[in-house]
Amino acid sequence: MPERELPLIVAITGASGAVYGLRLVQLLLEEGVPLYLLLSKNGEDVILQETGRKKEEWLRDFHAVGSIATPETSDFFSPIASGSFLTRGMLVAPCSMGALGRIASGTSDTLVERAADVSLKERRPLVLLTRETPLSSIHLENMLKITRAGGIIMPPVPAFYTQPKTIDELVDQSLCRVLDLLGLPSQKARRWNSGQES
Repeated sequence: MPERELPLIVAITGASGAVYGLRLVQLLLEEGVPLYLLLSKNGEDVILQETGRKKEEWLRDFHAVGSIATPETSDFFSPIASGSFLTRGMLVAPCSMGALGRIASGTSDTLVERAADVSLKERRPLVLLTRETPLSSIHLENMLKITRAGGIIMPPVPAFYTQPKTIDELVDQSLCRVLDLLGLPSQKARRWNSGQES
């Protein structure tokens, strides 16, 4: 199977910043990347609170754009629970500190943690868009564990050198950096050129 056709796993957990996961799904589907989307219960609640839309409304929009599977987080018979099922890797956007801690400890109480565990053990990309501030030593130690295991901790820190005018521009800039990490550079990316003509 060509690499571009391998599915990618996106999980949305219960941290503030649901827009990062929702917009990431839109961008990936527009690029023709097949997806598995995992929504934690807290993630669903945050989506409703922050966007005013239920998950069913978002899923309807996503299905109209591209190929997306949405297994329940309790479904350990999903293909993504097995390392023999090939994927491009996994993104958790946003990643709560609770999800971070469970992934770092290797527990697999839900399909979110199991899929992340599979990505690490199979040496596939795992990118966590962690959302919390300030950070305790426990948070930092968990981030270090993930990094040592091969994962990437990527808080969605805004880039102001692009002189963004809207929140959407800030979100897209962070997500374009995520796509770069996966070898899927986006035409929407605004890149640093040190003031030189591109």
